[in-house]
Parts: sequence; structure tokens; C-alpha cells
Amino acid sequence: MQQMAQSSVFLSGMGGLGVEIAKNIVLAGVKVLTLHDTKQCETWDLGSNFFLRQDDVLTQRNRALAVHPRVAELNPYVHVDTSSSSLDLSTDLCFLKRYQCVILTEARLSLQKKINDFCHFHQPPIRFIGCDAYGICVRVFCDFGDQFEVSDPTGEEAKEMFIQNITQGNPGVVTCMDSRTHGLQTGQSVLFREVNGMDTLNGTARQVTVLSPYSFSVGDTSCLQPYAHGGFFLLVKTPRTYSFETMEQQLSEPQVLTPDFSKPEAPLQIHAAMLALDAFQEQHNRLPNIGCCQDAEVLVKLTEEVNHTLTNRLVRCLSRTAQGSLPPLAAAVGGIASQEVLKALTGKFAPLQQWVGCGAIGCEMLKNFALLGVGLAKSSGEVCVTDPDLIEKSNLNRQFLFRSQHIQKPKSTTAAVATLKINPEMQVDAHLNKVCPATEGVYNDLFYSRLHLVVTALDNVEARRYVDSRSVSNQKALLDSGTMGTKGHTEIIVPNLTESYNSHRDPPEEEIPFCTLKSFPAVIEHTIQWARDKFESAFAHKPTIYNMFWQTHSSAEAVLQRMQQRETLEGAFQVVKLLSRRPSQWEHCIILARLKFDKYFKRKVTLLPPSHPPSHPHTHTHTHALTRIETDENVKKPDQMKLSVSSEEEREAIAQLEEVITAGHVTPERLRMSPRVFEKDDDLNGHMDFVASASSLRARMYSIEVADRLKTKRIAGKIIPAIATATAAVAGLVSLELVKVVGGYGFESFNNCFFNLAIPVMVLTEAAPVKRTQIREDISFSIWDRWTVWGHQHFSLSDFINAVLVNYGIEPTMVVHGVKMLYVPVMPGHNKRLKLTMQKLIKPSVDRRYVDLTVSFAPESDGDEDLPGPPVRYYFIDNSGAS
Repeated sequence: MQQMAQSSVFLSGMGGLGVEIAKNIVLAGVKVLTLHDTKQCETWDLGSNFFLRQDDVLTQRNRALAVHPRVAELNPYVHVDTSSSSLDLSTDLCFLKRYQCVILTEARLSLQKKINDFCHFHQPPIRFIGCDAYGICVRVFCDFGDQFEVSDPTGEEAKEMFIQNITQGNPGVVTCMDSRTHGLQTGQSVLFREVNGMDTLNGTARQVTVLSPYSFSVGDTSCLQPYAHGGFFLLVKTPRTYSFETMEQQLSEPQVLTPDFSKPEAPLQIHAAMLALDAFQEQHNRLPNIGCCQDAEVLVKLTEEVNHTLTNRLVRCLSRTAQGSLPPLAAAVGGIASQEVLKALTGKFAPLQQWVGCGAIGCEMLKNFALLGVGLAKSSGEVCVTDPDLIEKSNLNRQFLFRSQHIQKPKSTTAAVATLKINPEMQVDAHLNKVCPATEGVYNDLFYSRLHLVVTALDNVEARRYVDSRSVSNQKALLDSGTMGTKGHTEIIVPNLTESYNSHRDPPEEEIPFCTLKSFPAVIEHTIQWARDKFESAFAHKPTIYNMFWQTHSSAEAVLQRMQQRETLEGAFQVVKLLSRRPSQWEHCIILARLKFDKYFKRKVTLLPPSHPPSHPHTHTHTHALTRIETDENVKKPDQMKLSVSSEEEREAIAQLEEVITAGHVTPERLRMSPRVFEKDDDLNGHMDFVASASSLRARMYSIEVADRLKTKRIAGKIIPAIATATAAVAGLVSLELVKVVGGYGFESFNNCFFNLAIPVMVLTEAAPVKRTQIREDISFSIWDRWTVWGHQHFSLSDFINAVLVNYGIEPTMVVHGVKMLYVPVMPGHNKRLKLTMQKLIKPSVDRRYVDLTVSFAPESDGDEDLPGPPVRYYFIDNSGAS
């Protein structure tokens, strides 16, 4: 961030691709950005440049001047200026010396080569990036000079790995604790800390030679003291130097990133086609005309001079579309190119070497929809967007539709208004709901029946699985995507063609063992999670239990009477304890806080070492020096605030309840609490203050390095880092798939994508084809299949089984509704159910006229398990045919 804040960038070309790059690097935060363009706004530009308006076209404003105020307001810390000076082969390029990075879009190849040479041979080198987007094809070229040093090639956070053993020998062998894989590569270096016995290793970095996924050697340890126990290591980031060639050198033998390994020849073919397009522009001083067959044949001949293996179909398609701009493609490539700009300025992450080219492969999504003309009112279209969240300050660095004046306003309605400014002909319906089982009354089958497809931008697996299940149930295509830092993924799900999101399982999150949190924290993540758990217990869980108890019991006196009669009341002891200790004045709050402080940061330390000495198996991995947090011992404890609990817990609880009733401390207000939901982004609610302070104190107790507030917030809030470049790229890729779905393209055209802009790598793969399950030789089904049975008021379970047999040719042996077994022949009494009506067995809900049932069928061979079938949707229909 510091390096970016000191950097100046020159960006030429304010078309769709240029404005994407401008948006992303301003959100990232550079010092100066100069927007350059010599062209005037045309109607054509409104389809690709989301910062241009109709008035800009009518007044024929310069494109750079038109977008300037809208780019500048994205980040008040970035100085954005403009230039409309001519930039051609005769221009004196000395003005570029004040910039650290130069980006060219919409520039002829001859001009790109000249400016690239100037930047490459300048001392120090000026980082150069050339970007082109012509119809269905794009390319990005990077040249950061002969010697470009990168401090952190991957950007991955170094994980601390605990040590099981280190041998004395030449070489010494390090083994990881609990058979954890270290993920190291030979030649990397690790730093040792808190090793006992072989303590001279501490603070030193050693180069590793990988022996197995769980062990590695670190050179000669034969002269060191024997290893005793404990300690951990972490990867040392090793800087790497990259060497770049100029564009002129790279044109004939390009280094090209391959995004689709099933088509390894594609990048070079696209490279050749675009070189032919460059030659066409030089000869004719224009791009090929839209749909012109004559121009297409000229381009084919030019391409054959460059690459004889290139398919003419691709070249003709490029010729017909070259004058156009596909906004999602500009967004995807703009995200990639913007990340290269940030690498050029900071030396963080591995740069692109040296070309990337490809064919047509939340806020960003809405922008793409607006530019594509999705959901136009005049065509009876609509985009429904829903989000329950409010805009936070931290959203502004990547969600470009929002400004500082929008903080604490709803995301969905604010985004809808901003989207209509890009395309006033859109129709956007903004909701403030979560999409979950609780809102199925709103997002019911009728709602889904009006949709053509569903697009998600969710941040958790549970929500994805739910939306996926609803999309499959309603036979709707789903476009899913997500980002985490520089990483992103897209997944396309199409009815009857692909698998769904629920067809595969993501690995579960690794949880911290309870014993580690409670007694053996070793790293700051342990103390932060401990503090977060304490928050949940004290301010959410216990108040919720307290409220539920008093909602089901009429009064404290009635509870006392039942307890005196030795009646068991669930949760009574805990609730009475909370009631008896509930402060009635500010002084009691202070006393209670002091007692909690002693409990968590003083008494626990006193008790821990004798019961868990260093030889204890749980402490073998790490033994930290325990420190008591000293406090003033003169604070008095009033009787009603005693923390000691008698062994006769029941009698103690009765006495406490009698005491508070006698003292008149039982009022309706004191029988209610207000549970708190952890909210990390509100600096005034005290939530992060509690977690940060508690975590820091516990870390000091165990001699763990304390984390600053920002890191604590990231870990406690389980924040998935998001950046504008990756968000733009993933939204562009998803929007391209949307074009294919709406256009009715075949299965082979769909692509899923995974990318990591830090490395950089982009992998395009075909969508996973839907699998079919065979029940009998002529009967099979997939996740998209659903059988249907129409019933009536007197329709029995036997009728249902017969209907499945008649309609689908196979008789069910088991029928289940959710977790309720309706018919399992081996269960006692189940055969009697065959005569019962379906309405008696399953009570239909008020808002749904059907139920989905799970059925199974007898195996073909004895001894095999029953075979599952597709969901069977049973409709409740009365004799008149009305639902």
C-alpha cells in the first residue's frame, strides 16, 4: 500500500477496457493516475463504458474528460488528472519519465512497440503494459524491464507448523506434528522458533530439502544439543528476479499463458490472429467492417502469412466482431491487467510473463448486466437483486457502485439506483432479504418460475448449497462465483447438462481442538478464537437461553415453588445464577468485570502448570511461559456477587432465587436480556474492543505475539479478503457464461474457471457433465429429473405406490418424507399405512400444494442395497381438481 501510494500511472484509452482498468487501480489506491484519450464520446461507447452518459455523447465531450469526475470520486486519496494531447509515432515521449507504469489500450501495435522500447530502456525501467480487446479476442502484454525483483511471488500467508521431532545428524531431519503436510518445496527456507533443547536453531533460517510430505532435512544438526520438545517453523519468503523482453522481441516467439489445457494451441492461434488484425489496421487505417465478408477474407490471407494452422472460422469471427466490445470480456481482462499494474508498482506477486490472450470466455455483475442490456423494461425483463447488508466503509475499496455518502444504506437498493444510471432502460427490483428457508414465502416456486436463471455472489458454502438446491428443484440455470484475495472461481450449472454445486463437497474447515483453545493456545489464532467464543457465550448464547426460559415460565415465584418441590426444570440453575448476579447499578458491573478478569487471566494461570506439566501429551507440541496478569487485590466482593458454587448446587440455586425475590430484584425488565449478534464493522458497539482486548491479554499470558486490531478483526470476523481486480475478473467471466446460457449454446461451449492473479494462473475447464444413475436397464435418472404424481383428497399411500409403478415402470419399496419414514415394509405396522390417505400421512403446508418424497426400489440381485430414485413430487389435488 505504501508503494502504491507513492506511484504515478499513465493510462491511455478510455474505452470499455481502459475504464475497467482505471476503476480497479483507483480503488486499489495509487498516488496519481493520468487518464489519456484523444477521442470524443460516441453512442457506441455507451455499450461498453459504464462511466459515460447520454449527455456526454450529445455534447461530444472528450472521453477522458467525461469519465474523469466519476473515476476520481471512487477514491479521494488518488489524484486523477487528464490529458487529450496527441500520442503517435512522432510524439516526444519524455513526458512519460514521471510515471512508474504506462498502460496502453486502443493503441496501434507500432505505437505500442515504440512506447515499450522507451519504457524498457529508460533507467530505471518504466513498467509497460499493453492491452487490446477486439470483439471476441483480447490480449495483455507485460514488460517490467531486464531485472524486476519480486519480494513475495505467491502472496500466500506463511503458516506456522508445529514440530514433532528434529534428529541430530548430517543432515538433520525435521518431522511435522500430527502428520501434517508441510507444503514446502526443495530450495525454500524456513525460520525456527521456540524449539526446546536444540534451541540454537531458534531465530535462524535453514534451506530445506523435501524428503516426504511430512518431513524435510535442514543441513547439519549433529553438533547441536539434542531436540527436547516443542517449537514450530514458518516459511521464509524468498525474493525472485524476473527478466522481461520487449514487445518487438516477443512478437515472433511469445511466452503465452495457457488458460485452457484442453486447447493448448489456442493462445498462439489467437496471438497470430491478432497480429494479422494489427497488419490489417496498418494497411487500411481501420478495423474490419462489422459482418463484412470481403474484409474477413483479407484478414484470413494476412493470418495465413503468420500461422498456417489457424482455423479460418476463428479469424472470420474476429473480423466480423473486431469493432465491437464485449463488456464482460473487458471486465475479465481489465481485472487481470489491473493486477499486473499493482504488481509492477509494488513488486508483490509473480508477474505475467509475458502475454495472456483468450477468446470469449454483486456490483460488478450489475454493471455487466447493464452494459449487456439484461432485464430491459421494454422487453418485459427484470433483474431482481437481494442483499440484507448495509454498506460499510470497508466496502468502498472494491464495490465501485458505492460512495462514502452511501455508508449505512442498504446495498441492494443503492446498487439498483447506481445501475440505472449506467442503463436507465433496465428494470431492477431490489430486496433486503436473505435467501434461506426462512424466506421461502417470498422466494417460492412461483418466484423461481418467473426467472430465466439465477446468479449468486455469496460468501459461504451453506448459502450456496441452499440456492443450488432451490435452483435444481425449479430447473433453473445457476451461475456461481466467488473470490478470496487474488483467487477466484466460476461454476456454471445448467439443467439436464451439468452437475450441480451440491454434486461435489468442499473440504470442511479445519477446526481448532477445544483443549487447545481452553488450555494450550500456541498461536494468536487460538487466542482470538477463544475471545470470540467468550463473546458468543456471554453476549449471545446465555442471554438467548435466559429469554427462552422466562418465555416458558410465568414468574420467578412459580419457578421457585417448583424447584422447592424438587421438580426438574431444564436450564434453571444457569438462569438463576444469571439472575442473581445481574448487576443493578454501575458499581456492580465493574465488580463483575473484575471478577471475570481474575477468572480468565489470573486464576486459570495459577491452576494450569501443576495439572498439565510439560510432559503432558497436550503440551508436548509447545510450552509457553505462563504469565499472571496482576490486578489490584483491594476490590471488595459483596455477598450477592459471590462466584463460588456450592457442591449442593440445587440448594444453592434455591437460596439465590429466594434472595433476589426477597430483595425485589425480579421485575419484567430484569427477566429479559438483549442478545448481541457479533458485528465486526461497527466501531461503536464495543464488539471488536472486547475480542481484541481479551485476545491480547490471553496472548500475553502464553507469551504469544499479540496481533494488531486489523489482523484480529480479520480472523475474528472470518473475513474473506476481496480486491477489486479479482472481483472484476470473476464477474466478467460469469457474465460471459450468462451470454452463452441465454443464447442457448451447447454443453461444449460452457467453461468453469479457476484463477489466481498472484501467480498468475488461469485454468478454464469444461463444466462437469451430469451423471445418470441406473435403476433398471431402461430406467435411469439424474439430479435434474423429477417424477410427478397427481393425487386427490382420498388418494392413499397404496395409490401413490401404484401410480409410480404405472407411470414410471417400477414399484417403490420405500417412501420417505424428509426424515419421516412413510413406508418401510420391514418396520412394524407399516403395511397398515397403505390404506391411509396421503393427506393424513403428510399434512400439506398452507403455502405449498405439493411435497417432494424420496423413494427407493428393490435391487435386481438379492443381498444388494435398495436403489435410490429421483425425487417424486406429489401434488395434493381434491376431487374438483382445485389445489
